[in-house]
Amino acid sequence: MEITLSQIILIFLASCLIGAESILDEFQIHRPILACSLIGWILNDLKTGIMLGSTLEVISLGWMNIGAAVSPDTALASIISTILVISSKQNIGSGIALALPLSATGQILTILVRSLTIGLQHLADKTIKKNQNLFLISCIHIFALLLQSMRTSIPTLIILLSMGTEIIQKTLNSIPLVITNGLNIAGGIIVVVGYAMVINMMKTKSLMPFFYLGFTIAAFTKFNLVGLGIIAIILAILYIQLSPKYYIEELNNNINNKKKITKENELD
Repeated sequence: MEITLSQIILIFLASCLIGAESILDEFQIHRPILACSLIGWILNDLKTGIMLGSTLEVISLGWMNIGAAVSPDTALASIISTILVISSKQNIGSGIALALPLSATGQILTILVRSLTIGLQHLADKTIKKNQNLFLISCIHIFALLLQSMRTSIPTLIILLSMGTEIIQKTLNSIPLVITNGLNIAGGIIVVVGYAMVINMMKTKSLMPFFYLGFTIAAFTKFNLVGLGIIAIILAILYIQLSPKYYIEELNNNINNKKKITKENELD
C-alpha cells in the first residue's frame, strides 16, 4: 500500500497530538482504541484500526503509571503497529507482535523525555523566584509538551519515510506463523479476561440474571444492538416497577406521609 504525502502529514500531526495527550490525559486520544482508529481512518482502513485498537486496548487495560514507575507506552505502539499492519496488509496477530516491543521502546523514550524535562522544571522554578514572568513559564511548559510530541512523531516519521523499502515487509513476513497464530489466540483470550475483570468490578448479584439473559438472547437470536437495547430498557422499567425493594421504599414513604398528615390534623 502506497502512503501519500497528505497521509504522511496527517499521521505526523496525529502522532504529535497523541504523544502530547499521553501526558495531558485530557481526551484519552493516546489510548489504543482511539489512536489506532484515528490512524486507520487516515489510511482509509478504519475497520482494521478499530479491530487492532480494541485488541491492544484490552491488553493494556492494566497498564498505568504508579509513582515513579512508567508503564509501557501505548501511544507509540498503537501508531506504528497500525501503520505497519495496514500498509503491509498483515493480520491482527502481527500487530500484537509489533506492538509489544514498540511499547517497551516507547517506555524507554518516555523515561528519557521525562528526565530531560526535569531541567525545564527547575528552570520554571527559577523563573518564578526571579521575575515571575508568566509568559516565559508558559513557553517552558509548552516546550516540555513538544518534547513529548516529538517522542512519538519522530519515530513515526522515520517509519513513514522508510515505507518505500522492502526491509519492513521482509521483517513482517519473517515472523513465524506459530507466533502470529499464538498471539491471535492469546488476544482473543485476553479480550474475554478483560471483560470479565470489568464485570467483576461492576457486578451486582440482583442484576446478574439480566446479564445472563442478555447474553443468551444475543447468542441464540439475530437481534441487533438496537433491538437488544430496547429489550434492556423494557426489562429495566419492569424491574423497577416490580422489585420489592423499590415497592417497599415507596410503601414506607406513603405510610410516613400519612402519619405526618394525621399528626398535623391532630394538632389542628
